[in-house]
Amino acid sequence: MENFGCRATQADGAAIERQFHERGLERAGASSQAQIVVLNTCTVTASADHDARAAIRRIHRENPNCQIVVTGCYAQRAPAEIAAMPGVTQVIGNSHKHQLAEIASRSFVPVDSLRTENPIFVSDIFAHTELLAAPVFDAANERTRPNLKVQDGCDNRCSFCVIPYVRGSSRSLPLARILEEVNTLVGAGYREVVISGINLGRWGRDLEARYRATFADLVRAILLHTSLEKLRISSVEPMDWNDGLIQLAAESPRIAKHAHVPMQSGSDRILRKMHRKYRPWHYRGKIEKIRAAMPGAAIGADVMVGFPGETDADFEETRRMVEELPFTYLHVFTYSPRPGTPAATVRDQVPVHVARERNRILREMAAKKKLGFMRSFVGKTIESITLRTLPGGSDSGFTEALTDNYLKLRLEGKHEPNRWVQAIIENVRDGRLIGRMRTVNQAPTICLSALTQRSTSSAVL
Repeated sequence: MENFGCRATQADGAAIERQFHERGLERAGASSQAQIVVLNTCTVTASADHDARAAIRRIHRENPNCQIVVTGCYAQRAPAEIAAMPGVTQVIGNSHKHQLAEIASRSFVPVDSLRTENPIFVSDIFAHTELLAAPVFDAANERTRPNLKVQDGCDNRCSFCVIPYVRGSSRSLPLARILEEVNTLVGAGYREVVISGINLGRWGRDLEARYRATFADLVRAILLHTSLEKLRISSVEPMDWNDGLIQLAAESPRIAKHAHVPMQSGSDRILRKMHRKYRPWHYRGKIEKIRAAMPGAAIGADVMVGFPGETDADFEETRRMVEELPFTYLHVFTYSPRPGTPAATVRDQVPVHVARERNRILREMAAKKKLGFMRSFVGKTIESITLRTLPGGSDSGFTEALTDNYLKLRLEGKHEPNRWVQAIIENVRDGRLIGRMRTVNQAPTICLSALTQRSTSSAVL
């Protein structure tokens, strides 16, 4: 199994593995040893498509007798293109992903015999109501921080984005199922869970009237009905960071102080061309509210450069907004035309070299902001979760950890993974904090919230 792309894709991959496991199949040690290889693809950029094709060619070269099953967003968007590639035996789109193990494991037959059959299983994604859900674990840190997808699809129609056309309408995992999954993870010993989705803040709006709720309701329910030590919220659109959610995130010590708020552009003109549902001043206000409520929080954003028609003046508005807002990190993307999207047909495309230069400028600015943010914690104590002991070399004697506010930390000494600890930050080196465990009677832990922490246990759905 090989997964490409976002956390939602990784979560889909975990659910597919669960399907195979229920059918008695186990993960092979490597693709060269497998009878079936599943490639779970992304198609958000042209480079994502390229990576998937390269993987297909590599696997077919290394293991020509295996069945290569391609699924995911690229498979949904361009099934015939993928099916024509040597080695591909089946293309199973997102529309049929919930049946993938059943389809792929009906029989193990010689690869050549499958070429006479129709290998494509793709249908109208907007008729698709299934939502795959299974926790996904970071391969390097599988004992900590599982990610649980609770929402899929998107009802927005951003002019640059192909995702709604390959994932379908917004749909939510029912609350009872989410609480069951989180409690199972807690029972298995996990201390932090990340909840994610394609448009996470829209969770609950598609549910039947008697079950309908908001995303803030979901967060409250997890705090009330589980004993999870720490909940981390993945990317949420600015429209959905309402005052209630901001206050809840700030007040609860069980919610990681981390907000990822997609921005895309600081130019009002470009945001309108993108069909984004907010204006620059709306976005600025949200970020300022989040920072006021959580002074020590990580605040990140997605920013796109090179959108068709983006002028130097438009980019300058974006650059200025990035400079002025209290971001601690950025994901900067260069626009890539996606077939079938309105933006792909616009003639006024930005030259590649111009877009790349704008990307460089923002990345350098983001790096400086991140470094300044990290240095602000030197000499302070901060809550962190241990991930794994580092193997050797210059890292020997350190434990990798992640702070509550999403900073990488190297902790002196070897410490058991999956434990929340108090770490005194001593230095910043190679893009990471360097720290040591706080002992009794040393400096108190800093508070990452400006508000008094109050219990959320009175929340009722």
